[in-house]
Amino acid sequence: MGTDYVFRGRDFLLGAQMLFVAFGALVLVPLLTGLNPNVALFTAGAGTLLFQVITRGRVPVFLASSFAFIAPIIYGVKTWGIPSTMCGLAAAGVVYVILSSLIRWRGTGIVNRLLPPVVTGPVIMVIGLSLASTAVYMALGKTGDGSAQLVPEATSIVISMISLATTVFVSLLGKGLFRLVPILSGIVVGYVLSLIFGIVDFSPVAQAAWISVPAFVAPEWNWEAIIYIMPVAIAPAIEHVGDILAISSVANKNYIEDPGVHRTMLGDGLATILATLLGGPPNTTYSEVTGAVALTKSYNPAIMTWAAIAAILLAFIGKLGAILATIPVPVMGGILVLLFGAIAVVGMNSMVRAREDLMHPRNLAIVAVILVFGIGGMSFEAGEFAIKGIGLAGIVGVLLNLVLPWGPHPVDKVGEGE
Repeated sequence: MGTDYVFRGRDFLLGAQMLFVAFGALVLVPLLTGLNPNVALFTAGAGTLLFQVITRGRVPVFLASSFAFIAPIIYGVKTWGIPSTMCGLAAAGVVYVILSSLIRWRGTGIVNRLLPPVVTGPVIMVIGLSLASTAVYMALGKTGDGSAQLVPEATSIVISMISLATTVFVSLLGKGLFRLVPILSGIVVGYVLSLIFGIVDFSPVAQAAWISVPAFVAPEWNWEAIIYIMPVAIAPAIEHVGDILAISSVANKNYIEDPGVHRTMLGDGLATILATLLGGPPNTTYSEVTGAVALTKSYNPAIMTWAAIAAILLAFIGKLGAILATIPVPVMGGILVLLFGAIAVVGMNSMVRAREDLMHPRNLAIVAVILVFGIGGMSFEAGEFAIKGIGLAGIVGVLLNLVLPWGPHPVDKVGEGE
């Protein structure tokens, strides 16, 4: 199949298939963070269409809920509420737009100089590890902060561990398209188990309308949310370049040059801003869908147009969101044990692939400070203004990378006499 944009009615099923691949991860983010899954479906579709406009319909990617923002959204919703959190998330989209301008001006090298793996790697690790306790609490049947037991612990352990095992084994042993939906597989198996144990409450489904407008939420200005969440955009912005390289390799076409990574970054940023203006999670390109493109050899970007249209149509099915909201806590907790750990491993792997010398005093200092500040919850406060956690870790990492001198490499004393 060619790589040119050709919109045909017969490609609708291919587009629906791409949405199926993305569906589990797409709805997981709003379900974890207290956002509306129907809104997330709508903003994923609308964001993908906007991305296609910005990139002139050249790139076969699908944009949907970003895992990188789970921790700041959870904290933001609990601290400031959804409208203020949306303000901070929109600011993260602005970071993408700024980086897009820098790339257009100076080339992709400017991103690597400002945000090398020694900064982005540990920031990604913090995003995953800072949520470790949330995953464990939910796997045990508790609320995300562990303050209340929602499902009996013994029942929760069985459900969460089988959900986890299903996700792992599908990702390892699944064949063809099935291998691309490990999260959805884990959710389905865990949900069936929950039905058997009788812990699913269907009363919200009965009350929900079949057709309804998604519960959009407008952002509300909040400086604290902006300062806290903006730095989180550093990690997914770097991952974006990797995603575009990946789809370039799959389609055998250089999307870094045409339409240009500055355009794809701009499209990602504007899609994120659009999503947050409506109350949805930030958007990002989905590697699962890139895998599906490679498997099916469906390089026509118009197929993603159909996937986006399908997502928008599903967003107006009220009972779908209600059914998703009935997924019990231990099902999601089991999957999150793997997911949050995997995010940390991605950060670690980015440093390994870049062959960073982590024992060099400069690199050691940057990584150590980012990890301890981010995971430990270091906070800087001035009056009502405060910055902490992932946001602080990201800012400090960037600053340390800019100001710390390299100095001489440490002397290798291996093999020397004591």
